[in-house]
Amino acid sequence: MKTQRQIAVRNYESRKGFIHHYQKLIKEVVIPYQYAVLHDQVEGVEKSHVVANFENAAKAVRGEDPGDGFYGMVFQDSDAAKWIEAASYSLAVFPDKDLEQKVDELIDKIEAAQDKDGYLNTYYTIKDKEKRWTNLLEGHELYCAGHMMEAAVAYYETTRKDKLLGVMQKNAAHIYQRFVTEGKEGYPGHPEVELALLRLYRATGDRKCLELAKHFIDVRGVDPEFYKREVENRDWKVWGNDASNYDYQQSGKPVREQTDATGHSVRAVYLYTGMADLAAETEDQELLEACRRLFESITNKRMYVTGGIGSTVLGEAFTVDYNLPNDTAYAETCASIGLMFFASRMLEAEVDSVYGDVMERAFYNTVLAGMQLDGKRFFYVNPLEVIPGISGEAVTHKHALPQRPGWYTCACCPPNVARCLASIGKYAYGENETTIFVHLFMEGKVSFENGLTLSCETKYPYEFKASYQVLEGNGNMAVREPDWSRDKFRILVNGREQTGIKKKGYWYLEDIKAGDVIEVLFDEQVKTIHASSRVASNSGCAALQRGPLVYCVEGIDNEGDVLSLSYAEYGESKAEKFEPELLGGTIRLKVDGYKTAKIQSLYTYEKNKPEPYTITAVPYYTWGNRGLGQMRVWLPERS
Repeated sequence: MKTQRQIAVRNYESRKGFIHHYQKLIKEVVIPYQYAVLHDQVEGVEKSHVVANFENAAKAVRGEDPGDGFYGMVFQDSDAAKWIEAASYSLAVFPDKDLEQKVDELIDKIEAAQDKDGYLNTYYTIKDKEKRWTNLLEGHELYCAGHMMEAAVAYYETTRKDKLLGVMQKNAAHIYQRFVTEGKEGYPGHPEVELALLRLYRATGDRKCLELAKHFIDVRGVDPEFYKREVENRDWKVWGNDASNYDYQQSGKPVREQTDATGHSVRAVYLYTGMADLAAETEDQELLEACRRLFESITNKRMYVTGGIGSTVLGEAFTVDYNLPNDTAYAETCASIGLMFFASRMLEAEVDSVYGDVMERAFYNTVLAGMQLDGKRFFYVNPLEVIPGISGEAVTHKHALPQRPGWYTCACCPPNVARCLASIGKYAYGENETTIFVHLFMEGKVSFENGLTLSCETKYPYEFKASYQVLEGNGNMAVREPDWSRDKFRILVNGREQTGIKKKGYWYLEDIKAGDVIEVLFDEQVKTIHASSRVASNSGCAALQRGPLVYCVEGIDNEGDVLSLSYAEYGESKAEKFEPELLGGTIRLKVDGYKTAKIQSLYTYEKNKPEPYTITAVPYYTWGNRGLGQMRVWLPERS
């Protein structure tokens, strides 16, 4: 039984402010840009060939010559799926007949590429039909199917057009036939289809989708040797993944027995999202308890202060507890988006502010940092320290690029950011039959199924007040108290301060009604953050946060050099005035600190005396938008 559920994307309407700016950017820049990339119409970026792959697969299905064949990664189809999903959410906010027609045309190409038995994957349809379902470890067939299912549901929910939904119902039936009816062994090498099947179940009511999702979750890790046998039974590979690396593919134990977040971080949080969703849907307390353990493993021992996860480029993976290097961090954008998914589904299983806190941290820091402010360049990796000449160049730092590329051969992150931003309303607000829930504080109009309608006015995350006016209806309201605002948090209803019921970080207000005004006031002070002494990379260091925004220090604001800077342990940190022309509109911090002179020799016996210096810091999500330069989140702290 879900304690509450996400609102429908169409029930949130951003009208102005921070989130509206981003959603408008997705509509006007990101979606058209990515559409052009998928059609190979943008010069100077990595070739995509996604649309051509579907066209060529359709030829192969018809028995014709598949043209120039398949190009790209084995999971290239998923880029199209995520683009459709982002476009669908954008259409819910900004109706657009031209965009809708483009989506319809792409769906026609996808439908034409589906085989008669329901199979859909351009890589195998074009390259070798005999290899279907023989490489679950690396082949990504179920991963691509999952993303296309999500796209189908999103487009159906927005437009009520069900062509793609029908395609994916047929595909789900094909998968069910193989893995349930025929009892073929296997589970996804890259989880995703589990959470997607649950969405497809809710959209169609087809209980076979629920049964199939449960099957893939239940069988995972029961037989850890499955992938090893699979490798022995085939003579081909994609990457040559180590089938015996159970931790990497989260397959060493049945999911209900797993205790630590391990392996490829995106795969992990996609799996955990499906587990949490299934636990809430079926009231599986054992599965929910496993999700709690895994969430705590991530957020208490293996997460960066920016909400990034995945400490190493080796496998894009978690490593061990408290191993959080800043300059070689992987912290893939997709992983933080997946962490948001996981947190949101945990909120549906149990309303607890720890989930909303993590969702907010990941969104305002790593997810937003994953896209340049102009919407045309993207980070796959989100380090917390960048030094040009080392970052992106040293063999140990090749992955930690100091500037965002325009596109990638492995282009999972750009469309993932687009779909996340376009649908952010459903993560911000939730509901059940009696209560509406405010998880994230975002300007706009929100409609709920119980008849309540709210209008929110706020300049969050740069101002620290959110005002909600009840436009229609009546009922109860629950508001999350952020972890960074627990010392100063107030709620006023019609001007009178409330001391209502607080449960697990949410304040519950009873009997709000049309005409009521609910004001939420937050702590606007700059917070100094210190890491556990077990995080070696941050020993003796501090970071800064104001509201949900983690700050960083860039060379461009500090005479080109951040390596010589340190914070004054008991110094002041002051927020400047909002600067609308700076970095899309932001607030800089001025922080008391020290600067040491550059030492030319590699080592010296002379002490380098620090001089007082006022350090300038900007929000982490804005870094790398003003050219090549140094950046640090954590600085040494001096007394």
